[in-house]
Amino acid sequence: MTAPFDLLVIGGGINGAGIARDAAGRGLSVFLCEKGDLGEGTSSRSGKLIHGGLRYLEYYEFRLVREALIEREVLLALAPHIVWPMRFVLPHSRAQRPAWMIRLGLFLYDHLGGRERLPPTRRLDLHRAPEGEAINAAFRTAFEYSDCWVEDSRLVVLNALDAAAKGAVIATRTEAVSARRVEGLWQVALRDEDGDETIVRARALVNAAGPWVERVLFGVIGSNAQRRVRLVKGSHIVVPKFWSGPQAYLLQNDDKRVIFVNPYEDDLCLIGTTDIPFDGEAEAVSIADDEIAYLLRAVNRFMRHQLTKADVRYVFSGVRPLYDDRAANPSAVTRDYVFDIDRPAGEAPLLSVFGGKITTYRKLAEHVLEKLKPFLPNLGGPWTKSAPLPGGDMPGADFAQFLAGFEARHGFLPPALARHYARLYGTRAEELLAGASSLDDLGRFFGGKLYAREADFLMRTEWARVPEDILARRTKHHLHMSEAEIARFSAWMAEKA
Repeated sequence: MTAPFDLLVIGGGINGAGIARDAAGRGLSVFLCEKGDLGEGTSSRSGKLIHGGLRYLEYYEFRLVREALIEREVLLALAPHIVWPMRFVLPHSRAQRPAWMIRLGLFLYDHLGGRERLPPTRRLDLHRAPEGEAINAAFRTAFEYSDCWVEDSRLVVLNALDAAAKGAVIATRTEAVSARRVEGLWQVALRDEDGDETIVRARALVNAAGPWVERVLFGVIGSNAQRRVRLVKGSHIVVPKFWSGPQAYLLQNDDKRVIFVNPYEDDLCLIGTTDIPFDGEAEAVSIADDEIAYLLRAVNRFMRHQLTKADVRYVFSGVRPLYDDRAANPSAVTRDYVFDIDRPAGEAPLLSVFGGKITTYRKLAEHVLEKLKPFLPNLGGPWTKSAPLPGGDMPGADFAQFLAGFEARHGFLPPALARHYARLYGTRAEELLAGASSLDDLGRFFGGKLYAREADFLMRTEWARVPEDILARRTKHHLHMSEAEIARFSAWMAEKA
């Protein structure tokens, strides 16, 4: 029988991948299993923002907001290819919140987290500022503040990549079917997509299964833990971008929720999100017609350009696994994370993760390992705060400078394609293009910006197994390809399998 791992992580979302990376970098032997693709369940269906959570200040979540604001700057430095600054315009609506409340919240937002690289808040006259051209003339004043965009599913993959580079085993499409303590170790039965089962032993077990955390606790492990997860559905729609400029908008809806309207994939716009209690199977989550209507109505209240359902190009929904703090309003449920630790005397520990948000995943991972340190005596110290993620090792974390050099080195690439490779892969794009000196060297062209070389690279290095892994998670090519082009690519990929 093979030697036991120090740590086995169930769940390949952002928290699981972040924990695996941190643990592997501290010298632990790590095994991560994920029943589907990396980030498939929730972490690829987020609002795609690294942000402090401005609205959480209303619920007095000061610790969470401060931690998230600090992490915003950390991640901007560690992954400048997939994280970048974005300015948000917040039109003032007296019907929702008084101006003094907005100013106070933004003052705190500017100062709670030691902002260094991002510009501060400013007030805008929407009748004069170019950012106001898209806004209904009934709104005169706005506030503009900073947050960051993130390619969410790529953040998951990059953490898994770095974990694997440090020795972790990353087993995608591998489900944990049972876990029992045997002779002071966890003995976990795993089943892969072909139905083959194996047993893996570990000194400690982390349940980072997100929306499935209770299913793992009760069905796989047989635990009687008291903490509970509260599932909340968040849905987004994608429409053509209908304003000029790089800014995003944050709109106060008439129910006092806020809706993000963000530039997306150059010529598109991402609108979200809803907050709806969810009690179904997380695998089956989907947007409802009334959610689409809700988002369109919120945008049309503020914008000159009026959207209809016919404008909707794409939709997606995700289930947020929030810690159940018994809040009556789904929007008020804490976005903070909570751990449940189960360790009977002399037995191997189990730590389950409830809640969390993509912005604070790195700190969550640090806190998990702090909790497990008494049980893992060979654990090294924290290290991830200053270690770039794969592809992020650019001088000064300066993406613009890197892109200029990348375009000069690969002059045969059209500017849009060069930017695509630089954004998604950072310095790893050099590996993708090794030996290429013309577009012909990129292989078959499938549509959008997708060439066979990129698909081969993703299958070889990033655990991509089926078309959706590449088209919808590792990239967003599916938004720029026709149904016929997607079908041709899918047929090509099936031949490669």
